Amino acid sequence: MTSQYKPSDLDDYYSSLFQAGAVPALPTAANLKTVRTAVAGALSDVKAYELAEERVRFGLAPQQENEDPWASKFRYVDRKLKDLSLDQLIVLGHRVQEEYPTAELEHVLKLAGAGGVAGALKNLIFAAFGPKPKIVLRDAVNNDIEISENGQNCLVYDRALPPEGLSWRALVSWWAKEETVPAAAERAEATALYRRLLASLGDNEAEKFLFDQYCTLYRMYGFDLPALIPQVYLHYDPYTKGTGATLTRQRMDFLLLLPNRRRIVIELDGVQHYALNGHPRPDLYAAMVAEDRKLRLAGYEVYRFGGQEFVDRRAAAGMLLGFFQELLQLPTAQTRSAG
Repeated sequence: MTSQYKPSDLDDYYSSLFQAGAVPALPTAANLKTVRTAVAGALSDVKAYELAEERVRFGLAPQQENEDPWASKFRYVDRKLKDLSLDQLIVLGHRVQEEYPTAELEHVLKLAGAGGVAGALKNLIFAAFGPKPKIVLRDAVNNDIEISENGQNCLVYDRALPPEGLSWRALVSWWAKEETVPAAAERAEATALYRRLLASLGDNEAEKFLFDQYCTLYRMYGFDLPALIPQVYLHYDPYTKGTGATLTRQRMDFLLLLPNRRRIVIELDGVQHYALNGHPRPDLYAAMVAEDRKLRLAGYEVYRFGGQEFVDRRAAAGMLLGFFQELLQLPTAQTRSAG
């Protein structure tokens, strides 16, 4: 019996059996539909019998009688995501990506401009004055640190960072050792914290000026603005150190912790950043920009101000107001009057 297939036909047939399927195109924009689809797709990897519990753990509504994850895991999750705003979906997306990572979810989060810094906030040590704290790594696996000396000279924020970032109101509550500070006491607690943070800036008049200018925004826009945190110690590469080893560290002038893991570093550069005893030092400048690159690769945004910008304080005040309004997307006097 003669075969009805030619050799070339058979070659084409067998080749087609092993051809990879077309890879779905990734979204080109981050919007309600694409972020919701990516989050639901990532959670679809959860076992059906675990999905109801996982959905609740991620803050979504419990299972209803007419819902069945065994029928369609994607629709089971997607149905509960439709009431969330884009900002809420992005916050949830980062949490889901940590535990159930997918290329699609990672992609849409980057499109949303909310890549931020990976991992949970730990070891926020700030506002040191007097002798610098000596910091050692106590547990290299969990990145737990210990201040072995001069701990009384600094502040350590020890609460979990909420998805909306660290606001001035939340920092005041932590300072007051309360979950919520009564309105009658909040201003007094805020003033005490302000004075403690200002003291950490010592005699650096430029840094004190910037800090004061930012604090005026609390009066203009309220205590729910992100807190401007001074003199922050950054710990990096902790897993390269042994238990008990001294951590390599870099002090940031100021840090803002915004929603969606967005972390903003603000630096003021005096002459010591690029010269020594009146002589240019290219090596100092090179070291500074090298550290900036590390921070940016780790997901931080870095903004630097030159000391010369603060010589004219009136002009500097206007410049800083405009900068922070644009950075935090705050309404200006013109937009408020127009509204």
